[in-house]
Amino acid sequence: MYQILQNRLRVSPVVAIAFFLFVLSGDASAIEQSVTMGFEENPTDVVSSDNSVEQTLTQSQAVEATDSTSSVLEQINQYNNREADDFGQVTNVSQLADVQPGDWAYEALRSLVERYGAIAGYPDGTFRGNRSMTRYEFAAGLQRALDQIQTLIARNENLVTQEDLAIVQRLRQGFILELTLLRADVDALTARTRELELTQFSSTTKLDGEVIFGLASIVDGEDADGNDIDTVTTFGHRTRLNLKTSFTGRDLLSTRLQAEGLGSLESRTLTPEGELAFTGETDSDVQVDELLYSFPIGNRTEVVIAANAAGAEDFANTVNPYLDGDGASGALSRFGTRPSIYYLVNGAGVGVRHAFSDNVELSLGYLAGDAGNPEAGAGLFNGSYGALAQLVVQPRERLSLGLTYVHAYNNYLGTGSNNANLLGLSALSNSYGVEASFEISPQFVLGGWAGYTQARVIDQGDASIWNWAVTAAFPDLGKTGNLAGIIIGMEPRVTQSDNQLVNLGIDDPSTSLHLEAFYQYKLTDNITITPGVIWLTAPDHNSVNDDVVIGTVRTTFSF
Repeated sequence: MYQILQNRLRVSPVVAIAFFLFVLSGDASAIEQSVTMGFEENPTDVVSSDNSVEQTLTQSQAVEATDSTSSVLEQINQYNNREADDFGQVTNVSQLADVQPGDWAYEALRSLVERYGAIAGYPDGTFRGNRSMTRYEFAAGLQRALDQIQTLIARNENLVTQEDLAIVQRLRQGFILELTLLRADVDALTARTRELELTQFSSTTKLDGEVIFGLASIVDGEDADGNDIDTVTTFGHRTRLNLKTSFTGRDLLSTRLQAEGLGSLESRTLTPEGELAFTGETDSDVQVDELLYSFPIGNRTEVVIAANAAGAEDFANTVNPYLDGDGASGALSRFGTRPSIYYLVNGAGVGVRHAFSDNVELSLGYLAGDAGNPEAGAGLFNGSYGALAQLVVQPRERLSLGLTYVHAYNNYLGTGSNNANLLGLSALSNSYGVEASFEISPQFVLGGWAGYTQARVIDQGDASIWNWAVTAAFPDLGKTGNLAGIIIGMEPRVTQSDNQLVNLGIDDPSTSLHLEAFYQYKLTDNITITPGVIWLTAPDHNSVNDDVVIGTVRTTFSF
């Protein structure tokens, strides 16, 4: 059947146009009317099909068909005229830059161009053959072919034979089942699309979310005071719903609702060291955890305005692409998720991210921890705050380097020893960080960082705080979507302090290593299971305390 169609289309353009009209209308009368329209002065030919169906077309029928389609053709003419401003008529197939002699449709395009002049290209000289086509575009192209065919018929009234029309009738019978099924599918999709339009959540807002089920247990060890930690297994959750709204297509208003139901391990270890990235409160109360609005300025600058609970990661690259999953994926611990000095920047404020090129990026931001509080010693500028400046460069395609500076007041690192967080003391700090990530191969990414914080406790003295880590990520280990990770480092530790601070106990006598390993298994596109272990060699940077081993299993559901 296909060979017959191919041969006849080469012989008779009227056969082609009649077949296309049948596809659009699904009615045999469309074929008859289209053919009759071609016989401007000689419409009396008779067609006999294999089924002995005889139909006589008269001049009055042709006029009636023309009147019934005049309004449709007028709309197509308007569309055709509008498209003429955007598309250029092609007189030779070689004018189409993206059509090559080896292409499977080359001969068909050449025939349509050279014989019928029914093909137009884009202003840049391309055809874009893989692009989807609208019904209007098809109708406009069809009209061009129809005009050319009418011209050919006017020149040669005997161009169309009874044999040609008989073939069209056989094609109608041969493809009627396929066309009927196709029309039914289109009708079903149209109805489904209409239903989705009527029941969609919002035309400007999308909803997604994640739920973490966390199972954690301190297997062995002593707390920061040297007391044995009882083995207690905890099970809880962290649930997030994200509303993402765009008003212009380039901006984004992010609203996050969060409920936490897995308590912090710090209540048992008595130190921020080794804390998991997805723990928090235990009451499961729903709160607005994050409220951000981002919008572009030009093509290379993005501005983020945060009204609540933002972090440095919302406007700055943490140069830890595989491990920084904000607790839902990647590293299990807060320390392994991102360099500790980033936690000094949180709250409400503004951030700016500017790309000088594809390889150089600058981030600037200021966030206040108690910006909405009108009391003395609080607010946007009088309370705790963190200001960040960061430059990230990619000297090579798979290598990223970051240089980070953070100035903070009364903010905490959130990781490391109690002394490193200067809990209960008013302090100004200047922190400097170097971060790196190197993709040695698609299955092996080596990274790490080093951070130094110079803290000044007001009216007390200065302290030097260091932290570092070496990380290894193994993407797609065992299966596409899986991830294995190893983190070896030292959480923030006070390495030196003034005598007055030493007298206050702000001094860490030992070095504790943070050793972490996990394997993230992709169960389905929406479910991952991540077992892992965290080992602290000297909890709270005090070798007097026995090692702490934390085992955990994280299951993340995303939707």
